[in-house]
Amino acid sequence: MAGTDRSKQSLSGGPVVVLVQPQLGENIGFAARAMLNCGLTEMRLVAPRDGWPNEKARAVAAGADVVIDGARLFETTAEAVADLSRVFAATARNRDMIMPVMVPRRGAAELRAEMAAGVPCGLLFGPERSGLTNDDLSLADTVVQVPLNPGFSSLSLPQAVLLLAYEWFQAGVDTPDAVLEIGRNEPASKAELENFFLRLEATLDTRDFFHIDDKRPSMVRNIRNLFQRTRLTDQEVRMLHGILSALDEERGANPHGSGEDE
Repeated sequence: MAGTDRSKQSLSGGPVVVLVQPQLGENIGFAARAMLNCGLTEMRLVAPRDGWPNEKARAVAAGADVVIDGARLFETTAEAVADLSRVFAATARNRDMIMPVMVPRRGAAELRAEMAAGVPCGLLFGPERSGLTNDDLSLADTVVQVPLNPGFSSLSLPQAVLLLAYEWFQAGVDTPDAVLEIGRNEPASKAELENFFLRLEATLDTRDFFHIDDKRPSMVRNIRNLFQRTRLTDQEVRMLHGILSALDEERGANPHGSGEDE
C-alpha cells in the first residue's frame, strides 16, 4: 500500500537491526522498507550472500534509501553487535539453550525501557533458509518468538522484521518513557563481554576444564549464556577480569594477557 507523505517528518532511530547472512538482496530491501515504516533506520549486514551494495535491495525498498544508504557491512555477527549491550534474537526454533524467551510485544516493551535508559540495543535475524545458529544466539540476551500456528510457523525474513519492528513502534504510542535503575555503571557492551569470555575460556583450557573436545562448543555457549543472563555492567566485567588475574598470579602465569583489571 502506498502511503508516503513527504510533507510529514519521518521518524528515525530505534534499535539496530542486524541481518545475519541474508541470502537475497530483495529481502534486504523489503526489510529496509519494513524498518522505515516503523521508524527504524540503522541496519547492519553480516556477510550477505550476494554482496553489498545490492541494486535489487534498493529497487524493492520503495524509497527507504536512508536505511539502504546507511547499512553497514560486517564479516561476523560478533563484530556487528560488539558495541551493543542488549540483543534480542528472533528465532522460531527451540534450542538446547537456557535463555529468556519473549513474545514480540513483551520484547518491544523491554526494548523501549532499555533504550529510554540509554542502553544500546539490537534485533538479530538469521538467514532465510536456516535461521540463526547457536553461536549467533549465544551473542544475544533474549530470544523473541512469534506465537503462530504450531504446525506451520514459517516467516520470511522481511515478515519477521516487520512483526518485531511494528511491535516496537506500537510500544511507543501509548507507553510513557521508562527509566531503568542501572546505577552509575553502564551495561557491558558485547565487545567487553567477548573479551572477557575469550580470556575465561583460555583460562579454563589451561585447567583442562573442557576435557571432552566434542562437548566444548556447547559448554562454552552455556557458560556465556549464564553470564549474559546476569546483565553484567562494565564495572562487573572489570571485576571478573581482576578475579582471573588473581587466580593467574596464584599460579604464576596469565594465559590470556593482562585483560582489564579493575
